[in-house]
Amino acid sequence: MENGLELKKIVREKYGKIASNSNNNGTCCSTGCCCGGETNIMYEDYDGLNGYNPDADLGLGCGLPTKFAKIKKGDTVIDLGSGAGNDCFVARAETGENGKVIGIDFTPEMIEKARENVKKRGFTNVEFLHGDIEKIPVDSNTADVIVSNCVLNLVPNKQSVFKEIYRVLKSNGHFSISDIVLIGDLPEKIKSAAEMYSGCVSGAIEKGLYLDYIKETGFKNIIVQKETTIVLPVEELKNYLDDNEISIYKSNPDIIKSITVYAEK
Repeated sequence: MENGLELKKIVREKYGKIASNSNNNGTCCSTGCCCGGETNIMYEDYDGLNGYNPDADLGLGCGLPTKFAKIKKGDTVIDLGSGAGNDCFVARAETGENGKVIGIDFTPEMIEKARENVKKRGFTNVEFLHGDIEKIPVDSNTADVIVSNCVLNLVPNKQSVFKEIYRVLKSNGHFSISDIVLIGDLPEKIKSAAEMYSGCVSGAIEKGLYLDYIKETGFKNIIVQKETTIVLPVEELKNYLDDNEISIYKSNPDIIKSITVYAEK
């Protein structure tokens, strides 16, 4: 597997292409590995959520963190890895006109797409900043709530992100994050594939370690709000494993999980 800088370059290039090609219904299927057939197998349906805008939804999430985030009117909300702005617009519907929403993304094409989307809607309390979530470009004690959707698994140093989340949250603030974790080990051939990393799988870490990082950072009242098994289609596995290896992999069908986790500062 490549080092941290090389992995970030791979992720930036992939998601830049997705943003540029987002008129093709926006899912990751054309450039990623997280899909079966024509559908992102990790995606959850936003229909019915207030503030949802289909043209800002690129189909890249693995949960509905804003649904669980307990956002109140007037809150300042930060979305880490905000993409084209989907979760930011849902968060704005919750926090209202007196609140504020800040999206952070390190892919320039995504920031451009998100700013186009917010301009079309005429929102004055939603902004998008270019930056790395390992060093969030906002002041300490800024946010009441932080959300993120299937992004931390793409970051090589997850501990640094949780430390930044802690820094940026106000006292008694909280986060709700949807992400991919593992129960057990992935086959080495999957872990070593860069395209599987940028497709949200091989960058995932063991669930217990993920939750330990949160606790060690100082967060309290840690709750897994939702957990779903992710099943990689055999057609995808054949790109990396032989038939015997696929059989061994399938003997542990619950290895990849999507979780939404909540914690308080």
